[in-house]
Amino acid sequence: MESVITSQSEIATYYRNVRSQTQFLCDPLEIEDFVAQPIVDVSPLKWHLGHTTWFFETFVLIPYFPSYQLFNEKYSYLFNSYYISTGDRWVRASRGQLTRPTVKEIFEYKAHIDKAMEDLFEKVNLIKEIIRLIEVGCHHEQQHQELFLYDVKRILGDNPLFPEYKKISEIAYREKGKGEWLNVEEGVYEIGFEGAGFCFDNERGLHKTFLHEYAIGASLITNREYLDFMEDGGYTNHLLWLSEAWDWQNRNEIKAPRYWHQEDGGEWKNYTLGGFEPIHWTAPVAHISYYEADAFARWKGCRLPTEYEWEVVCGKFSDEVPQNTNFLESNFLRPVQTGTYDFFGNLWEWTSSPYTAYPFFKTADGALGEYNGKFMINQMVLRGGSFATPRSHIRRTYRNFFHPHLRWLFSGIRLAKHK
Repeated sequence: MESVITSQSEIATYYRNVRSQTQFLCDPLEIEDFVAQPIVDVSPLKWHLGHTTWFFETFVLIPYFPSYQLFNEKYSYLFNSYYISTGDRWVRASRGQLTRPTVKEIFEYKAHIDKAMEDLFEKVNLIKEIIRLIEVGCHHEQQHQELFLYDVKRILGDNPLFPEYKKISEIAYREKGKGEWLNVEEGVYEIGFEGAGFCFDNERGLHKTFLHEYAIGASLITNREYLDFMEDGGYTNHLLWLSEAWDWQNRNEIKAPRYWHQEDGGEWKNYTLGGFEPIHWTAPVAHISYYEADAFARWKGCRLPTEYEWEVVCGKFSDEVPQNTNFLESNFLRPVQTGTYDFFGNLWEWTSSPYTAYPFFKTADGALGEYNGKFMINQMVLRGGSFATPRSHIRRTYRNFFHPHLRWLFSGIRLAKHK
């Protein structure tokens, strides 16, 4: 987890901006929204606030600011997520049982930490190690900002009233280009992060890999294309599905993307953060599990790209992030066709690569060494970011990872094929 920020004023500004963005995401919500935990994968929204605040308290203030006073010594037990090195933790599946501390108290905790951080910026000459930890904390909070919106949608989207999170502006949807493929020649390519800027440890080390000639889709798969798969029996043809995936979709009666609804065989609609609405057929299809993405790719006579193929083609055709990319700051809060290749933003794209260590990967010392490495099993890599990803948080080398059955995340499909 590297940093190039060296200025005390720069890291202070970054911290304030990130914490303000979290508050902005909270503003449309009611107090009752902060306490629900419908499934184990969804954390109560107030827990996200407590956990991201705890991160700065635990890794920055306690070790590096001797005059800091704990807000509540028991909060570490409640808001530690998976850092075994820092002590015992409350069970993840039981976070929704905690009616106390109240939402009000957690916002007071957040304000307490923000005040202490301002005192730190004013009174302590921040060495490189402290700046690095604050920057890690900011990127950690940006990850939780995205998770926060996943969970907002999961909490509100299963409510039969389909309440809107906030008003979303109408968007002029673009048509997708017809059958365009991006070609990459055979060769040896470098994969991973190197150079200036922030990265997580799982993006290192830089290494070479050989790729055969291949082609990758120039855009994401749309709702209309996915409906074609459904209407052609995609969910009933076992030949398209991995064995584990077939069992999963039958056991859970999965017949459409998450948040799609059809009443009495009529018009398809879906729940969005702006409420319940007809499906925009030219928009990228979202909330797709790896299992579904893989089955769709087989139905199309294609496959999902490896994460190496994705990184190489992104570097070739979209190495710089386009200005019109659909990130959190765009405030669209939904996937759209932007007219670019959409390698960044819009939706995380499933790859066929399992989440494992790169050659030369080294686990960091201490509790932060638990950040990424210990999850390198039974998960698949996604690339590119989504409409809920902050612009300053994403890179071409960024490796997201989720279990293959999950689909409450903002995930979509890009196809690949051998030439």
